[in-house]
Amino acid sequence: MTHDPHAALSPDTLAVTAGRPARVQGGPVNPPVVLSSTYVSEGVPAPGELLYARGGTETWVPFEEALAALEGGGHGIVFGSGIAAIAATLGDVPDGGAVVVPRHAYQVSLGYLDDMAARHGVEVRRVDVADTEQVVAALDGADLLLAESPTNPMLEVADLPAILAAARERGVRSVVDNTFATPLGQQPLALGADLVVHSVTKYLAGHSDVVLGAVVTNDPELAASVRAYRTLHGAVAGPLEVFLALRGLRTLHLRTERANANAAELARRLAEHPAVAEVRHPSLPSDPGHERATRLMHSYGAVLGLRAHGGVAAADAVVAALRLWVPATSLGGVESTLERRRRFTTESVTVPEDLLRMSVGVEDVEDLWADLDQALSRA
Repeated sequence: MTHDPHAALSPDTLAVTAGRPARVQGGPVNPPVVLSSTYVSEGVPAPGELLYARGGTETWVPFEEALAALEGGGHGIVFGSGIAAIAATLGDVPDGGAVVVPRHAYQVSLGYLDDMAARHGVEVRRVDVADTEQVVAALDGADLLLAESPTNPMLEVADLPAILAAARERGVRSVVDNTFATPLGQQPLALGADLVVHSVTKYLAGHSDVVLGAVVTNDPELAASVRAYRTLHGAVAGPLEVFLALRGLRTLHLRTERANANAAELARRLAEHPAVAEVRHPSLPSDPGHERATRLMHSYGAVLGLRAHGGVAAADAVVAALRLWVPATSLGGVESTLERRRRFTTESVTVPEDLLRMSVGVEDVEDLWADLDQALSRA
C-alpha cells in the first residue's frame, strides 16, 4: 500500500504544501510555468504523453493536485472558466433528460440549463434546495442533480448528505458547486457527491485577476470523461492563469479565515441597524440556514445578503454612497464588493429586486463597517 503524504495534514497545511515539486537538492520550491503550446513527439504517442497544450500541460498538474487534495478527491481538472467546468459536468445529460437545480443557483448556470432545454429538450426542474422533500421528489426520473449550498445569491443551505444520498439511491449523478463554501468550508465528495465544481476565479485564486474553473472527482471514469470534454471543447486554461491560481491557493486559509470573521461580525451589526430590513448569513442564529450550516459546514462563508428599508431605490443609493466597498459583479477576492443582483435581467425572478449580494473581503472590519453605516444612514 502506498503512503499518502497528505493523509495526516490539515487543510490549512495542504493549501500550502500540496502540488509542490519533489524535494531535491537545488530544486525549485514552486513549480515552473511552461509556456509551450506543443511538445516534441515522434512515432505513436504513449498514453499520457504530452503532445499539444490543449490536451495537457505540466503547468496544470500542480494546481489540479493541490485542489484535489483539499477536496479529498483523486482527480482535479482545471478549466478556462467556471461555467466551462459546469458545462463539462452536464455533458452527459441526454437529449430529453432532466436536471434538478436550485431555483436560486448561479444565474449563468441557470442560463446554460435554459439553453440546454431550448436546444436539446432537457427538462430543468428548479427546486427550493433548502426543502429536502421537494428536492428528493424532483430526483425521481432525473439524470443529474446540480446543487449549490449555500446558494448564489440567496444563501439557502441544503441538507447535502440527505439529497446526495437520495440521488445515489436513484442512480442520479450529483454535482455540487462548492464555490461559496470552498473546500475549507465543506467537502461535498465526502458527503456523497460524484463531482465538485468551482469557479476558481473566486476564493481559490482570490485576487480578482484570473478567470478559471475546476472539477474534482474520485471516480477515474468520470475524470476521464471530464478531461475528454475539456480537450474536445477547447475549454482550456492558460498556464500563467493557473500559476496565479496556485499562488492564490496558498493563502486560501488565511484569506477565508479573515473574510469569514469579517462577514459574521458585519452580519451581526447589520441585523441591528435601523436602516436594514433583512440580512442573510448562516452565522446568524435567526438565519434559516443556521442550524444546517452549523451542523454540516466548517465555516459560514463570507457572502452576505442585505435588504435595506426603502426597496430598490434605497439599495441603489447604498451602492452609490459606498466609498470602500467596490460595486462589482464577482466575489471572493481580497477586496469587499457588492451589487444589486436583479440589475441583471437574467437573474432568477424569485430573487428580491432590492437584494444586495455582498462579498466580504479581508480589510479591517471597522473600516468596512464605517463605510456601510454611513451609506445605510444616508440612504
